Amino acid sequence: MIIPPYLQPGDRIRIVSPAGKVQKDKVLPGIELLQEEGYEVILGKHIFDKDHQYAGNDLQRASDLQEAINDPETKAIICARGGYGTVRLIEKLDFSPLLKNPKWLVGFSDVTVLHSVLNKLGLASIHGSMPGFFLENKKITRSFLSLIELLSSGRSKIEVSGHALNRNGICSGELVGGNLSLLYSLQGTPWQLDTSSKILLIEDLSEYLYHIDRMMQNLRLAGQLKNLSGLIVGGFTELKDNDSPFGKSAYEIILEAVHYYNFPVCFDFPVGHIPKNMAILLGGKYHLEVGENCRLTHQLP
Repeated sequence: MIIPPYLQPGDRIRIVSPAGKVQKDKVLPGIELLQEEGYEVILGKHIFDKDHQYAGNDLQRASDLQEAINDPETKAIICARGGYGTVRLIEKLDFSPLLKNPKWLVGFSDVTVLHSVLNKLGLASIHGSMPGFFLENKKITRSFLSLIELLSSGRSKIEVSGHALNRNGICSGELVGGNLSLLYSLQGTPWQLDTSSKILLIEDLSEYLYHIDRMMQNLRLAGQLKNLSGLIVGGFTELKDNDSPFGKSAYEIILEAVHYYNFPVCFDFPVGHIPKNMAILLGGKYHLEVGENCRLTHQLP
């Protein structure tokens, strides 16, 4: 796995919008924060464009991302937001310049599509917060601080209290994953993740409970759960139920899907569509310990 160079003060960061349309007032304060950290920040030409629910049409969004990929002086690409639409771009993009000139890609939610493509290419990326989440009530968030630490040093160590549904154990492996709905949408495509011997991360937002079950059963039937080293379950928030209740929580649905296997499972991990969305290195080697507490540590080369 190729690890891009960690950032230095003065390095160039490009902000692009590969999916949903962006509200200036929500992202500009976070962009200014990056500048205050000493980085040169360049905005994509179409970052604030609108095409129905998208930040510009497919070609406009793809051109901004391609320009960022091609620029040898850009050291990191941070997506302005998620939403929906990134999957429409991947066949329009040439990712090969990243193999010659690796750079960080940062984002979560819909950006899971890009993380999965880069993982197939052998490039590490960062599942982390985006500019609209760098500040809360005008205060710098822990999510932003963890992102800057990871971008600048590769250090990532997260420890949380145990959860009643956790399955204890210790494992090490490459960390992969992201938003469950997006991983599900890539099943059967060239960008479907290889999860064998990996630590899988999943999180999701605003899904029906039976959808969670359908997606987990899909991963199980595809053989993507049986050979995991470990499973990390982040936030599953704003979930919906039918008039006839499904009868299980999201965490119970996930635990049922993996009850055939004996790898460690950590629930309630601080990643996803939650206030504390800690940055983690997808494609990086991690050590996971699940016991009284749950501890995830990036194993630096």
